[in-house]
Amino acid sequence: MGTAALHVRGQVLAGPEEVLDEIWVIDGRISLSPPASAAAEVETVQGWVLPGLVDAHCHVGLESRGAVEPARAEEHALAERDAGALLLRDAGSPLDTRWVQDRDDLPRLIRAGRHIARTKRYLRNYAHEIEPEELVAYVRQEARNGDGWVKLVGDWIDRDTGDLGTCWPVNVLTEAITAAHEEGARVTAHCFGEQSLRDFAAAGTDCIEHATGLQDDTIETFAARQIAIVPTLVNIANFPDFAAAGEAKFPGYAAHMRDLHARRYDTIGKALEAGIPVYAGTDAGGQLPHGLVAREVVELSRAGMSPRQAIGAATWQARAWLGRPGIEEGASADVVVYRDDPREDLRTLATPHRVVLRGRVQPHSGARG
Repeated sequence: MGTAALHVRGQVLAGPEEVLDEIWVIDGRISLSPPASAAAEVETVQGWVLPGLVDAHCHVGLESRGAVEPARAEEHALAERDAGALLLRDAGSPLDTRWVQDRDDLPRLIRAGRHIARTKRYLRNYAHEIEPEELVAYVRQEARNGDGWVKLVGDWIDRDTGDLGTCWPVNVLTEAITAAHEEGARVTAHCFGEQSLRDFAAAGTDCIEHATGLQDDTIETFAARQIAIVPTLVNIANFPDFAAAGEAKFPGYAAHMRDLHARRYDTIGKALEAGIPVYAGTDAGGQLPHGLVAREVVELSRAGMSPRQAIGAATWQARAWLGRPGIEEGASADVVVYRDDPREDLRTLATPHRVVLRGRVQPHSGARG
């Protein structure tokens, strides 16, 4: 006979200031009251409890050479689950991963469809590579293919200038983002440099990935318009390597990337002080393995977030931003239990004691993403 209920006791961190003594999991959903039947079989788990973590920027089904086989994509998803990331916003993948959403043992997945990039201005085999006159049509297509998000590539190496260059004229970009909104989708974009941030803000974007080129003027604009950013600091750590790889052909690009890297914490710190919404995402897939969300939370603390803020960027605030519930009556029981208090040491997030997804305690798969 299977377990009818799960009793989770200890410190249930339901919000930045909301701490419960216990919750119950009945038929896969959270209850703030015990089961009505005293005869119900109950399993008890004890510790510090958080809503399932959010990796707001990852790429299930994508590695350095492009799309992978579904079996490998499954390993990506399992690595995220084992790390406690139970809600993923997939920020672009050439692999159709709708099937992940049908699996009860895999994290909940919000897909952005496939990247949309300028011809020969992004990594090979990743994106639809198009010209500006095609942008609106492709944005509408991917808005319909995804789960409420479209992912654009905003800047990349311009071989003529030898530095980061913007990919889209602002007037076309504005029309494309308007089209996405008409389709009921939000738009986010890969942006490293300064000018692409100005262009996307002017065009009405909803979010920016990386955002290393934020300056005083764009920080003010992003704060006023509440344009979210997902810095992916664990990926920005690789900028010196990107610079070294391009040094011989593009010394200006290399110097620019090193500068963006050197001021990364200061840039994100200023964004936080200005009130820009900041969420945790790793950029796993492509160049990085999956399961790094705890490292990203630690990085956000180095940029100036308090422990509670950094945890919120990967739990309460991130879930609300993505329109998904946390720990509340009737919500799906997607929670992570820790032996120690993650507010005291954020590194605790790297070692979940129990992962509960859709009300079931999950085994550790041993998957490596």
